[in-house]
Amino acid sequence: MPYNRVSIFGSGSWGTTVGSLIARNASALIWGRNSDTIDEINQRHTNSRYLGEIPISKKLAATTDLRNAAKQADALVLALPSQSFRLILDQVKEQIRPEVPIISLTKGIELETRMRMTEIIAELLPQNPRGVLTGPNLAKEIIAGSAAASVLAMEDQESINDLQKIFHNSLFRVYTNHDVIGCELGGVLKNIIAIAAGIGDGLGAGDNARAAVITRGLAEMSRLGTAMGGESQTFAGLTGMGDLVATCTSTQSRNRNVGIALGSGMNMEEILATMFMVAEGVKSAPAVMALAKKYSIEMPIVEEVFGVVQGNRNAKDALKGVLRAGIGSEAEPN
Repeated sequence: MPYNRVSIFGSGSWGTTVGSLIARNASALIWGRNSDTIDEINQRHTNSRYLGEIPISKKLAATTDLRNAAKQADALVLALPSQSFRLILDQVKEQIRPEVPIISLTKGIELETRMRMTEIIAELLPQNPRGVLTGPNLAKEIIAGSAAASVLAMEDQESINDLQKIFHNSLFRVYTNHDVIGCELGGVLKNIIAIAAGIGDGLGAGDNARAAVITRGLAEMSRLGTAMGGESQTFAGLTGMGDLVATCTSTQSRNRNVGIALGSGMNMEEILATMFMVAEGVKSAPAVMALAKKYSIEMPIVEEVFGVVQGNRNAKDALKGVLRAGIGSEAEPN
């Protein structure tokens, strides 16, 4: 079926960027809480708080009316912080028609339940098709017109081809995948590894150490991801290795920047006081550690990052722990 009207929940950097992409292919309406941001999108066609003065599509409309945005949508795209995802979706579930597909852009785990975002959608709206759009996608580059690729993953293969068309264009290539679990977990887990990479950068550990963190981090991601039902090849693709490399190396990566600040001697309270955008790796680390324990998966890098963000370990000792974790056979868990 055609998806003529698409509503996007979340007017941050990525929600606005994806809304601007969608506006090229369909009628797009973005919802946000901040009336100043909404007015700016409608009147100036910018979102300076999150994207600076880079222009966004003039076809992208914006609103603070959450229920109306849900009611009129033929498809919903959710770019919400993981810990408020359930609350916002629950407020409008009565306004969402059962045939409307719901696509998550959120790369996080709900702390209390340890659920992925598509699992929350399934719990609240079991009749609705659901999926995830994820990959190595840095918002400011994409909104400025740089080329990028992403992956749309859904179990419902009947809807996926039509939905692919609302995101895809010549510079933003959208591939499809059926492995929702693997794609979604790749986006979650790479954020924690990026904090570890940032800690190394903050301590001046060098390129070799960063490469070790990325490579061993990918092994940890793959172990937990396959134990939870994802497919191993997914972690070698855009939503695994691709997203991991981008997040561990880019100056635009919030999670890497958190790690750099930790490596430079700041504590989490000081870092969070300076941030107005969510670094999902910080929020997800406790839930991922609980999942690793549940599935009996060794994740030494994630464990070290968890210790630092909880204030139980200093960054220098954590980096030593990360680099020691690789001793043994590369093919076996270490």
